Amino acid sequence: MKIAVIGTGYVGLVTGACFAGSGNSVVCVDIDEEKIESLRRAEVPFFEPGLDEMVRNNIDEGRLSFTTDIALAIRESLLIFIAVGTPQAQNGEADISSVLNVARSIGRNLDGYKIVITKSTVPVGTTEKVRDTIKSLTDQEFGVASNPEFLKEGAAIDDFLKPDRVVIGVEEESVGSVLRELYSPFMMSADRTIEVSIRSSEMSKYASNAMLATRISFMNDIANLCELLGANVSEVRSVVGSDSRIGRYYLYPGIGYGGSCFPKDVKALEKMAQDVDYEPRVVTAVDRVNAAQKERFFDKIAGFFGDLDGKRIAVWGISFKPNTDDIREAPSVYVIGRLLEAGCSVAVYDPAAMENAKTVFGNSVDYSESYYDACSDADALVIHTEWSQYRQPNFEMIKEMMNAPVIFDGRNIYDHARLNALGITYFGVGR
Repeated sequence: MKIAVIGTGYVGLVTGACFAGSGNSVVCVDIDEEKIESLRRAEVPFFEPGLDEMVRNNIDEGRLSFTTDIALAIRESLLIFIAVGTPQAQNGEADISSVLNVARSIGRNLDGYKIVITKSTVPVGTTEKVRDTIKSLTDQEFGVASNPEFLKEGAAIDDFLKPDRVVIGVEEESVGSVLRELYSPFMMSADRTIEVSIRSSEMSKYASNAMLATRISFMNDIANLCELLGANVSEVRSVVGSDSRIGRYYLYPGIGYGGSCFPKDVKALEKMAQDVDYEPRVVTAVDRVNAAQKERFFDKIAGFFGDLDGKRIAVWGISFKPNTDDIREAPSVYVIGRLLEAGCSVAVYDPAAMENAKTVFGNSVDYSESYYDACSDADALVIHTEWSQYRQPNFEMIKEMMNAPVIFDGRNIYDHARLNALGITYFGVGR
């Protein structure tokens, strides 16, 4: 099939590359000329394991191309995916202005039957607004659909090629049939497409992310109680997760969730509820617990030292999770900011997110060559991201490099008893 993907951010680029990889002819569109030129050279502008190779292979084999000419891409494609950003507005709602701008471009350039699919995470009713916007600008026939993405950063390629489910929101059976055919190469073992109404499709993305965020915030509440009552949240988690009705996923306590989806989508869901005069008490609590968890972690560091002014703090991990360079809404950004405000000097290291960190912190922190270098003359080590290379470090070397062997572990990747036996003062979450 001939496909246009409008927007070459995380969702758009993964979508375009994976569809091209299954034999389709895909053109990805962006207004950023410099970005398009880089993509034509197979230079992926963010870190996602396996994506650069997939982009390069599909360019070389002639199935994937990049352009700034949205009009040409629309005219030459049957399927048009809208994958532009929907950032959080000041009032918490998702900003769909870019989505509707694309819809206007589609309406002005439609020259025959097309199917327009919203891939961006959009509030309920947005696909209908896309349809109405296009219809106001053309007499051409077209179909619309909602097809939310459920990609985990750091595992996006596997998620796309081997999805848990593919949600297709449609009004017309003919549109659903085309999209089922498009996704059929990824359904060889079993058909995991779920066809629903357009509004249910849009809501499903928010509901899924809010549920996952709820599990994280719930376990963080339990972790805080464990600290106060003398229980061990790791032991509690193993008991809770063994219940088949609950399962083990997303029950890991820490310093809160971050990234481009959970914070934004929880707030957007809260705003959608408020717009129809409904108080989403659980969703509101999820967001508040998450915000408080970052503050609590900083308070743990400040409480240990009493006075942070002049202390040198080593930081391992800036990205909101491993295997990505994404620092949007990362708990590390908040905690590092508070450490700097308190008068600390901060040395940071992250395997992938250093360049993104520079856009936030500039020259206010020291960027270390390695995670061991960050520990040099440090008064404490703070861990924000559970990168695999952090799991079994040389603790004896760390002790020798630091002024004092103190570790604040925001992801509970170390064993409390073992570190205490090594003479390291250790603070986890909920233990």
